[in-house]
Amino acid sequence: MSTNRTATTPVAAADAQASIGSHEAHPLIQTANGRSLEEINATVAVPKNKASFWKNLAAFSGPGALVAVGYMDPGNWITSIGGGAQYGYLLMSVVLISSLIAMMLQYMSAKLGIVTGLDLAQATRLHTGRKVSFILWICTELAVMATDIAEVIGGAIALKLLFGIPLIVGVGLTVLDVLILLLLTHVGFRRIEAIVSALILVIMLVFVYEVILAQPNVPAMLEGFIPSKQILGNGQLTMALGIVGATVMPHNLYLHSSIVQTRDFDRDDDKQVANAVRFATWDSNIQLSAAFVVNCLLLVLGAAMFFGHGEGLDTFTSLYNALGDQSIAGPVASGLLSTLFAVALLASGQNSTITGTLTGQIVMEGFIRMRIPIWLRRLVTRVISIIPVLACAIIFGGKESALDSLLVYSQVFLCVALPISMIPLVWFTSSRKIMGKYANAKWLAILAWIVVVALTVLNIQLLVQDIGELLALL
Repeated sequence: MSTNRTATTPVAAADAQASIGSHEAHPLIQTANGRSLEEINATVAVPKNKASFWKNLAAFSGPGALVAVGYMDPGNWITSIGGGAQYGYLLMSVVLISSLIAMMLQYMSAKLGIVTGLDLAQATRLHTGRKVSFILWICTELAVMATDIAEVIGGAIALKLLFGIPLIVGVGLTVLDVLILLLLTHVGFRRIEAIVSALILVIMLVFVYEVILAQPNVPAMLEGFIPSKQILGNGQLTMALGIVGATVMPHNLYLHSSIVQTRDFDRDDDKQVANAVRFATWDSNIQLSAAFVVNCLLLVLGAAMFFGHGEGLDTFTSLYNALGDQSIAGPVASGLLSTLFAVALLASGQNSTITGTLTGQIVMEGFIRMRIPIWLRRLVTRVISIIPVLACAIIFGGKESALDSLLVYSQVFLCVALPISMIPLVWFTSSRKIMGKYANAKWLAILAWIVVVALTVLNIQLLVQDIGELLALL
């Protein structure tokens, strides 16, 4: 393991802004509470000498898989499949644009972590101060918990579909994933990456198989990648906004800026820093391409099997039942398709559990410099998250429709947290004072700010819409 890391005292950390970017090699600036995810920081060996492209790519691959999980979590499923069921292949272009935006933001996130040695939460704390950081921490924690609610609901429904476990019991069982996390913390970060990658592969194979059986209209599917004015229709625009909002996840920006630092390279060697940025970008784009494929498959599945039957297919159970109903899904409908759908849902929920826990630790340590054991962090977060889910399940008699409504409303916090995460990320990575020669090119910075403004406006619109619907129910 490399030991040439520059540590600073809490006093020196206050002057870190002047230090970052003042060295050609951008040495690590260590915050008062230590390195990001210190127990796994710089624990994965990478080639130190001249190595082949493929050897480098293999060594740096992994963090992108954990990031990609957030782009195919249970919260994405309803919007993507529902978009296909209601509007056919029309919204394929929205999935494409969302994925390209995600690639840009995750590239910036990885670059920030590699060049400065700070994750996004630490960098934000360094440049905003304690009071502002505390407020931002609260907002980010709410977003992490909102994501956790989606995992709880997806996992509980998958357990019900696969094993007939009542929703209320299934919600309680999701607390046991703390034990899974405890086990994973002892197997090494490289194996965690392998487990997550394997689960992603399971999800992708399930939907590839189901889409092949669905026999989609390939010309219409390809035509859907071309943006159309029809998207501006009221219903289409609402669904498009839902897809964008469910795709670009704020917690991934914190996660990626931290876990890219698990690679052990010499931060005093500018060539190794440049190499790390290059291959972290390759890893991220490859894995996010896989997430793009999964989201396309979800929308294509909805369009090929359910177009014309879009009404009523707005819950996981209704989709599960539809896959086995020949009157809806056609002659290819079978119990096997339904079961595979539930298996993929369970795999998606477990994947999101792993990344959600890591993100929670990153934002707590980065924003307020508070360290607690990972199992305790996970237990507290999960218990808090299941309270509204249990309350909803009990009040509405275990009806899945109520849980799906809760899942939608939990996205309100994600709408708030996204600009809070994007604005500092684009600001930091566009600053030559902070990033040195690794600062964003002018064209990229302009494009990024356009995206920030557009996504902020879209998320405000979603926020107003969700709050309006919630008030209408009260």
